[in-house]
Amino acid sequence: MDLTKAMMISAAGMKAQGTRMRVIAENMANAGSVANAPGEDPYRRKTVTFVNTLDRELGVNRVQVKNVVFDQSEFGLRYEPGHAAADENGYIRTPNVNGLIEAMDMKQSQRSYDANLNAIDVAKNMTMRTIDLLR
Repeated sequence: MDLTKAMMISAAGMKAQGTRMRVIAENMANAGSVANAPGEDPYRRKTVTFVNTLDRELGVNRVQVKNVVFDQSEFGLRYEPGHAAADENGYIRTPNVNGLIEAMDMKQSQRSYDANLNAIDVAKNMTMRTIDLLR
């Protein structure tokens, strides 16, 4: 495989994981938010889906972000009768964000990003060594 193609594949992976990290960071930032009024929904967790696409110019498959979707799992409930968003029973709806899951997803995304970065470094070093041999 051409080293340039390897670098392009890894760069696509880094871009996809970068998007995933931004979405995870948004989820973590909004984990403590609640609705402003009774009956309103709080922040809904987002997830990223990926797809392999054929890059006809390079002749290889590359990963891309397919879309960012909302997690349809149930919201949490917290008893807080004095809150403005509390229902008639005194409960407020909390986001469906679990900090532990987000932290694990972030770690996995970071490792994938780092693996792609290392692959680019290896391809770059191999290219530089080849150029040095040709001198």
